[in-house]
Amino acid sequence: MKKSREEWPALLVIDMVKDNFDEERRLPITPHARKIVGPINEMARAFRANQWPVVFSTDAFHRDDFIFQASMKPHSLAGTDGARVVEDLAQDPGDLWLPKPRFSAFFRTGLENWLRERGVTLCAVAGISTHFCVLTTAMDALCHGFKTVLLEDCAAAPSEEVHTRVLDLYRRNPIYPLFRVETSRDLLRDLLGTAG
Repeated sequence: MKKSREEWPALLVIDMVKDNFDEERRLPITPHARKIVGPINEMARAFRANQWPVVFSTDAFHRDDFIFQASMKPHSLAGTDGARVVEDLAQDPGDLWLPKPRFSAFFRTGLENWLRERGVTLCAVAGISTHFCVLTTAMDALCHGFKTVLLEDCAAAPSEEVHTRVLDLYRRNPIYPLFRVETSRDLLRDLLGTAG
């Protein structure tokens, strides 16, 4: 499926924040998140080389936030170091860092307008967690009229089983190819129209 002349993509990297990589917190997602740093960096380099936008959208909660009334403990608090993008991810001055107050990168952030101003037609979504913030962002991208690709090798969940089950659920869906699951390599091949 060749897309090179039709699509203008953006890479949306979700919640790759220091708090989620903090070994002292002993989060089940941390080892899985570490595995996707390399693929995300590679994807971001390819996007920048083609002058496609790269967005790092990160949780920016408040200590008294509504969501902490559940079992979730306060983390990624706005203005703290733990809410910043983990150092292992290479950020470029041209990338957008977009703190978000909820799970989706589109919720009260102005992301839709920012993408439209740049002519974006397709959102490639990466980061953590596959079953929560990545999926919410992917669905919101679709709801805002962007074709959407969930990048299977650039996303992670607390377990491989959860990650795989979510991807398998959406791999075949009634709105394909508007919403699809692909590897980063396959997406780049589609966008660039090459075999590599």
